[in-house]
Amino acid sequence: MSKRYGIEVMVGIFMVLGVLALFFLAMRVSNFNVNTSAEGYRVTARFSNIGSIKVRSPVTMAGVRIGQVEAVQFDKASYEAIVTLRIDAGIDTIPADTFANIFTSGLLGEQYLALAPGGSPDYLRDGDEISNTQSALVLEQMIGQLLFKKAQEGG
Repeated sequence: MSKRYGIEVMVGIFMVLGVLALFFLAMRVSNFNVNTSAEGYRVTARFSNIGSIKVRSPVTMAGVRIGQVEAVQFDKASYEAIVTLRIDAGIDTIPADTFANIFTSGLLGEQYLALAPGGSPDYLRDGDEISNTQSALVLEQMIGQLLFKKAQEGG
């Protein structure tokens, strides 16, 4: 009976470890951050199409995560999306003429906002707006344009 009890305990421990591993994997994939401190500063950017950018999407510069998307709103007057970015406190020398681009990780991965620094001697501060933006490329629109172009060439 004790040998069977030992096997059951080992299986139980294995199951608990498996569930914990799945939980941490789910948190990592969903961009859930336990450290939700509001340190840093906020800047905004306007886009005509944000694709699947959402709150907590990463903000990167040179491939390094330097912040996250804090809010996404719709401007009824200009019909644009206003994205509020929270930049980490230690990153305080981003040029004012920085470009904000929406890219996709891999072919069908999640979308993120990448900042490409400009050459201005002035830096972004809390409440500033990034005016140089490039909207998300929508795969369905690109395929539709390609098919339409091919159909015109053939007929």
